Amino acid sequence: MYWGDTHVHTALSGDGFAGGTRLGLDAAYRFARGEAVISNTGQRAQLSRALDFMVVADHGNNMGAAYARHAYAEDAGFRDTLLGRLWQQAFAELAQSEDVDQDALRDDPLLPTHRLNQVAVRHAGFRQSVWQMTTAAADRHNDPGRFTAFIGYEWTPKLGATHRVVVFRDGADKADQIVPFTSWDSTHTDYFWDFLDRYEKRVGGAVLAIPHNSNLSFGQMFALTDSYGRPHDLAYAATRAKWEPVVEVTQIKGDSETHPFLSPDDAFADFETWNGWDGAAASPDKPAQQLRHEYARSALKLGLDREAALGVNPFRFGMIGSSDAHTGLAAVEEDNFFGKSAKAEPNPQRMLNDDAILGWQASAAGLAAVWATANTREAIFAALRRREVYATTGPRITLRFFGGWGFTAADAEAPNLAARGYAGGVPMGQELGACGATAPTFLVQALKDADNANLERIQIIKGWRSGDGALHEQVHDVAHPAGRPLAATGASPQASAAAAADTAPGETAGAAQLAAVWRDPGFRCREPAFYYARVLQVPTPRWTAYDAQRYGIEDVPEHIPMTLQERAYSSPIWYTP
Repeated sequence: MYWGDTHVHTALSGDGFAGGTRLGLDAAYRFARGEAVISNTGQRAQLSRALDFMVVADHGNNMGAAYARHAYAEDAGFRDTLLGRLWQQAFAELAQSEDVDQDALRDDPLLPTHRLNQVAVRHAGFRQSVWQMTTAAADRHNDPGRFTAFIGYEWTPKLGATHRVVVFRDGADKADQIVPFTSWDSTHTDYFWDFLDRYEKRVGGAVLAIPHNSNLSFGQMFALTDSYGRPHDLAYAATRAKWEPVVEVTQIKGDSETHPFLSPDDAFADFETWNGWDGAAASPDKPAQQLRHEYARSALKLGLDREAALGVNPFRFGMIGSSDAHTGLAAVEEDNFFGKSAKAEPNPQRMLNDDAILGWQASAAGLAAVWATANTREAIFAALRRREVYATTGPRITLRFFGGWGFTAADAEAPNLAARGYAGGVPMGQELGACGATAPTFLVQALKDADNANLERIQIIKGWRSGDGALHEQVHDVAHPAGRPLAATGASPQASAAAAADTAPGETAGAAQLAAVWRDPGFRCREPAFYYARVLQVPTPRWTAYDAQRYGIEDVPEHIPMTLQERAYSSPIWYTP
């Protein structure tokens, strides 16, 4: 079991630099490996536990441009470096361009910010040099068996927030043979996937893409049309399934598992629902019809429908969490949260700020958990590809999930539960075999984070397509602490918090470990379905509560949440008739 963050930005990302981030590649890796660093705002920052792997995913568009512009102006020594000379060449080329406002350029010889994109687009040498800085840093910090540093970047098309993190399995010897494909090359996913294909064929390497938080994609991430507005065809479905085996389902900009409008019967659906940007919130102007293309559970259901029509499921994905931190700091612990941007690093004002990025709406999430055979690029990449991964909102909950046709209660109690799971079925991310004589059984086990709260329950979420073509979902409570039965299936977080508060003196709410075998009571052999496990902790303080205590903030406004119910989501297991 290995823990990581596949989505961290440094000062090489233009929006990070504009927001005050000055931490570079080496600082980001050192922090992830457990070292103390000085943050962008001069604070000491250190993880309580190091990560096992990380992807620095700076934006491919204009990577390093804002950094170079600042360094060229402020550091005379930078002008004599290779990158400084390339920046100077890029500026000279821009100055000769016929479509540039020469008067504006003369007014600001350091190059107006809105011209930075033209530097990155037009000067291949500058782009290549910045990319080689990125690949070299990853190779420098990659330490097989101890810490895995993946080479990567973020592709950011303008079409909605349909961004992808690109993860290379390879080292700089192969990754340096390309430069990042960006939206300046194309905003269309088919061209992006063609780039991934060309890379593998040209260098003999391996690469995949991870769609990031879909809850802000304005109905685009899981749309039933391609980026040209054309309905999916077989080629689209097969290509997407090939290159995008996992999605980022929870991060700083909110949770993307499901939405209360989409899952009204799920009492736990309204978790860290992010309503920060105009158009991102559920409202009369944004009906459930649009929301259904923005959340993972809905997309998994839509995938069953697409497979029935096309023969291939474009949305057969596993689930991970990551941060999308733009500070260089992969810090998502509730009591050690360093925010989305440098301006949101710990300070007395941030939790009172209604700004979506800088204030209380930010979520201290998430992490990617990977069941891999070793802490190496090859092994972790293989686990991502086969989807034997899961997401957590921050705590390091250990989660096992297997599907088969003959698991029994004894398997859940066995000390070799995982061995029995592999022997008797398939792990998360895989496909159940042919329909058996009875309904499928699912073996699930969760262990609490040793440094965090106990577990309240395990649930299994089922989605299926009935014979009439309708799409359904149902949440099943399958495990809870012995001697403390749940008040009702799907009890609200408020009820859970009240139950925890009502615990007798000396008695601990929740359990350190939960396990169960569950048989689907509504299974029908001809109906395609998916199943995934959701594990809930007992309620705990949110980062806003820690800030209130740290800075002595009293009379916190009622709309600011002070508790939350952390969770983990397994990748699904599918059944196809």
